[in-house]
Amino acid sequence: MRITLTGASGFIGSRLIARLRERGHTLHLMGRRRPAELPEGVDFTVWDANSGMAPAEEALRGAEAVIHLAGEPVAQRWTAEVKERIRKSRLEGTQALVGALGGMATKPRVLVAASAIGFYGDRGEEVLTEAAKPGSGFLPEVCAGWENASLEAGKLGIRTVLLRIGIVLGPDGGALAKMVTPFRMGVGGKVGNGRQWMSWIHAEDAVGLIVHGLETQVEGPMNVTAPGAVRNEEFTAALAGALHRPALIPAPEFGLKLMFGEMATMLTSSQRVECAVARKSGYRFQFPELGGALADLFR
Repeated sequence: MRITLTGASGFIGSRLIARLRERGHTLHLMGRRRPAELPEGVDFTVWDANSGMAPAEEALRGAEAVIHLAGEPVAQRWTAEVKERIRKSRLEGTQALVGALGGMATKPRVLVAASAIGFYGDRGEEVLTEAAKPGSGFLPEVCAGWENASLEAGKLGIRTVLLRIGIVLGPDGGALAKMVTPFRMGVGGKVGNGRQWMSWIHAEDAVGLIVHGLETQVEGPMNVTAPGAVRNEEFTAALAGALHRPALIPAPEFGLKLMFGEMATMLTSSQRVECAVARKSGYRFQFPELGGALADLFR
């Protein structure tokens, strides 16, 4: 299958390229900067999702599928300028991409588009399947708008998959890289009261579910999370154990707000997400349990 992929230089995108090539797909990448090196047989077109401009026709010509992962990183202090970049790169970038798809004589069969479990907001003990309504606040509003922009592709006859991605754990980047340092120094611990639910996924399964959405007939939202959401205190204890370090020093909520501002809500929100669509559609997780995932990542 010929696939156009945006956001290819990101933490998930770089892994996804390798997996798709292993499966025999032909790739055309889009991003803000051309990589210094491209794998043999992989094409590249410059496109900045923040610009609001449609991608060049050459990037989409002949594409049988589009995987859209591009977006401004969320894990940074949210100034007014950063929030606008987060919003614009997702909403306007997706609108520009889908608009370009609408102008194609032969359209791709499927659009697999990123979203995030930030769609749900802070939901306490509620179990969240794909049927749950969006929450309130900045991230839920951005995610809901992002998904609505992607769903316009459905009106063009393109099967559309919405990837509500959880906390992705990998050995060389992503959320785990930011968490590990204080634990290695012996100063890690739970966040806030530690009772909030964390919905995580091993990077290999995150990539696996993207490919699953691409190659099966899944349609609409799909939670990209492992079956076993855990409380923050359980997660931090497991992480400390995997690193053979203590987990004694909690990060108080007020300190997180001083350090990260509004973005601290990402760390203290509770999202107990259930991967109902993945299970029903037959996806088999490589790492369904946190202990096994961490053991693999740190072995």
